[in-house]
Amino acid sequence: MSYVFQFGDVWRNFDELLWGALLTVELSIGALLFGLALSVFCVYGRISWPRIAGPVVGAYVEAIRNTPLLVQVFLIFFGLPAAGVRLSADQAALFALTVNFGAYATEILRSGIESVPPGQIEAGLAIGLKRWQVFVKIELFQAMRVVFPALCSQFILLLLGSSIVSAIAAREMTAAANDIQSRTFRSFEVYLVVTALYFVIASLFSLVLETIDRLVFRRQDRPRALT
Repeated sequence: MSYVFQFGDVWRNFDELLWGALLTVELSIGALLFGLALSVFCVYGRISWPRIAGPVVGAYVEAIRNTPLLVQVFLIFFGLPAAGVRLSADQAALFALTVNFGAYATEILRSGIESVPPGQIEAGLAIGLKRWQVFVKIELFQAMRVVFPALCSQFILLLLGSSIVSAIAAREMTAAANDIQSRTFRSFEVYLVVTALYFVIASLFSLVLETIDRLVFRRQDRPRALT
C-alpha cells in the first residue's frame, strides 16, 4: 500500500469541522425537543379524538416512515417555496429532522402508552381528573419510562442521519467536510476524521442519555437496603 496519510490540511481546517459539529449538535437537539413535543401532541390527539386525529396522525406517521429522509428534506427545502414559504437551509434542515423524528417518536410513545394498565386510567377519571390530566400525570411518565431507551436509539439514528441535510448546503459537519475535501483532495483523511467526530458525539450523547435514564426512570428499580 503506497498511500501516504497527510492530515495537515485537515488540521488546518479543523475549526470548520468543529463549527459544523456544533451545528450538527444544535440541529439534533432541536429536532429532539420539537419532535418529542410533536409526538406527545400526536399521541394525545389519537387518544382524545380518535375519529378525527387518529386517521390524520396515522397518515402522517406512515408517510414519514415509508419515504426517505432525503426526499423529505428536498420536499421541504425546494417544495415549500412553491407554496410561498421560504426557509433557509438550516431552518429547512431543522424542520425536516423534527418532522421525521416526530413520526417515529409518535409510534414509540404510543406503544408505551398502550403498556399503561387501563385500571389506572379509569381510576384517574373516577377521582375527577380530566382526560388531559390523566394523560400527563398518569400515562406519560410511565410510557416514557418504558420507551426511553427506544427513543434514545432513535435520537442517535437522527443524529447520524442529520448528515443528509448537507445535500441542501446546511452547514453541518458533513457539509464542512465536503468543502474541505473539495479544496484539499484529501478525501480519506477528511472523512476519517469526520467519522471519528461522529463516533465521539454519538458516544457522548449515548452516555448522557443512559445517565438520564438511570437517574430519572430507573431509580425505583434499585433494591432498597433492609432496615
